[in-house]
Amino acid sequence: MKNIRKRIYDIIEIGKRTDGWSTAFDYFIVVMILINLLVTLMLTFDELKPFNGIMTTVETVTVIIFTVEYFLRLWTADFKYKGIGRGRAALRFAVSFFGIVDLLTFLPFYLPIILPSGIVAFRILRVFRIFRLFRINAQYDAFNVITGVIKERFNQLISSFCLILILMLASSLAMYTCEHDAQPEVFSNAFSGIWWSVSTVLTVGYGDIYPITTMGKVLAIFISFFGVGAVAVPTGIISAGFVEQYTRIRHSNTELMERHFKHLIVELDNNNEWTGKHLGEIDMLGIFKIMFVLRDGDFLVANDKMTLKPGDVCIVGSNEDNPDEEIDIREYRVMTGSSWVGEQVQALDISRLEHVAMIRRGDKLIDPVPSTVIRADDGVIIYKKQIFN
Repeated sequence: MKNIRKRIYDIIEIGKRTDGWSTAFDYFIVVMILINLLVTLMLTFDELKPFNGIMTTVETVTVIIFTVEYFLRLWTADFKYKGIGRGRAALRFAVSFFGIVDLLTFLPFYLPIILPSGIVAFRILRVFRIFRLFRINAQYDAFNVITGVIKERFNQLISSFCLILILMLASSLAMYTCEHDAQPEVFSNAFSGIWWSVSTVLTVGYGDIYPITTMGKVLAIFISFFGVGAVAVPTGIISAGFVEQYTRIRHSNTELMERHFKHLIVELDNNNEWTGKHLGEIDMLGIFKIMFVLRDGDFLVANDKMTLKPGDVCIVGSNEDNPDEEIDIREYRVMTGSSWVGEQVQALDISRLEHVAMIRRGDKLIDPVPSTVIRADDGVIIYKKQIFN
């Protein structure tokens, strides 16, 4: 039974692209969500009342599918939340965002059956079905991008919202001072201008409350300008967050594991192309140099006349002889399925300021040429040189 539950979990869980049944289930659920929402909207048209019977049947079928899916997710929740027991795992899914969304997708359909007297109120709850669209978002990770941006920029967003709140309160108080004598019934107290300040600062401008005095109009002009700037602050924060998130996703989609380093450790064997060479014969583009060699337990300082032997461990670092240069060294581990696999070095999507210095392939370091083809599990060592003159 555990194997059956595990197989069901693998199928209904989002993101199992290597599993044909899981992919087919994902697309099936997306189609059911769209059909359910379409039927819900069509049921509001009086012109389509002759087809209400068919549409109600379709709605019932989709709701039953959502119900079965929900209980399957409860049944297999311990595979999603490991190590906490089946009961606690099911409860954790039930109170999670997607668990609540899934529940509200079908629960309003059954409530009128259980409590017929509240049928009108329960119909209103059908609006929660639209949140089922988050399931579609989850297919493309868009919802995670949004929540990730909000989490990362939360403190900055709170600061910008506080700025907007302060501006609204200050403008409300200032407008009360200017307009109270001229419009005592409209600006009756300091808080009565909140509606005006909200519509002005947020650039909505309903026009139901507006200043009539000269001072009030002048003040309103400045507040409107400040409002545009204040609203632009959180917009800019969120926009910058989206750019950063999609940049990370872009690198993630290429399946690259990035790490910065200052030294490489290379262990030589009989097949390594460095073995048997003098250090002076090894060309590292003037970017790297072998700094130390660990040989038979001895730590040797490298020099150009030293001959490398099998079993040597070379400590390779950046060549920082030029004080006007700063070298940023990174290694990208190319995973299976990466878009870099099979690409030539000259075709890699990297900055013009970046250069592929070496390729770590197994225990070997390869000095690449433009036509060198990248393989899975290669470590592509990229340097970026900045010159300060």
